Amino acid sequence: MANKILVFLEQRNGEVKKASLQAYKAAEQLAGFFGSEVEAVTIGSEINGLENVGAFGIKKVTFFKNEQLANYSSSAYSKILTNFAKETGADGFVFSNTSMGKDLAPRVAVGLDAGIAMDAIAFEKEGDSVVVTRPVYAGKALVDVVIKSQNKVFTVRPNVFDAGEAGEGQAEVDVREAGDVDLSVKVTELKTSEGKLDVAEADIIVSGGRGLKGPENFKMLEELADLLGGAVGASRAAVDAGWRPHEDQVGQTGKTVSPNLYIAVAISGAIQHLAGMRSSKYIVAINTDKDAPIFQVADYGIVADAFEVVPALIEEVKKIKS
Repeated sequence: MANKILVFLEQRNGEVKKASLQAYKAAEQLAGFFGSEVEAVTIGSEINGLENVGAFGIKKVTFFKNEQLANYSSSAYSKILTNFAKETGADGFVFSNTSMGKDLAPRVAVGLDAGIAMDAIAFEKEGDSVVVTRPVYAGKALVDVVIKSQNKVFTVRPNVFDAGEAGEGQAEVDVREAGDVDLSVKVTELKTSEGKLDVAEADIIVSGGRGLKGPENFKMLEELADLLGGAVGASRAAVDAGWRPHEDQVGQTGKTVSPNLYIAVAISGAIQHLAGMRSSKYIVAINTDKDAPIFQVADYGIVADAFEVVPALIEEVKKIKS
């Protein structure tokens, strides 16, 4: 890898996602190993203040614009990105390991005849190669991967690479009309909870499990998360019971998260759940069962009734904030 690295900036409703800015920082690290150039590319209909991504060090963004591309289309997006990589001679492509990134990156890798490493959490230079570290076996182990092909595609785990604080500067934006787009596969409708923070991008997550006994008891988690500026997550058991939507699920069959603080409330800690959150910087577990597996990965554990601890935490946070 010694030529150019492209980074895909994922947008939702005209706003660039924070995880994409983190992916750009990962690409800068890769570029620093080999003296490569880094450029960003995005796709959509309208993107608000796209030039402002320059505050995070992004110098140039190519924006493929088409009103039909406001929502994600795997067929159209992958074709546009593959052709753009070939046009620019890029031999590296970095995506965030979001739902969209996990769907799009393999398609682009096929189009570029590239090797791919998913869910990267670290990069190291070893001679002329890049060693990619990624979790395996539901996060119980780490493996180092080296891609042998000339072209390489990576996805990076959100909240692992720091996007940094916004500074000054604006990116150069090259707007191109994307014509004759392939819409054989497309998102026809997108439903989101208004004002709700995505657990995959949150710095603080308060997550609840089956021990909360019912959906009404997630209200106290919502209050705590709101006070902390975080998001509410849920275990698979809580989601399967219909207490929370699937978009809140953390775990092997849900979302993988890496927040600075993860508060697990009434979650026993099955291996499938640990796979999705064990890379959190700090983990606080609240559970009545002192032998619950969650305590094996927790930095701080509270063996007590969540219905007593969480309200007390809420009151303490209110006092501190006041």
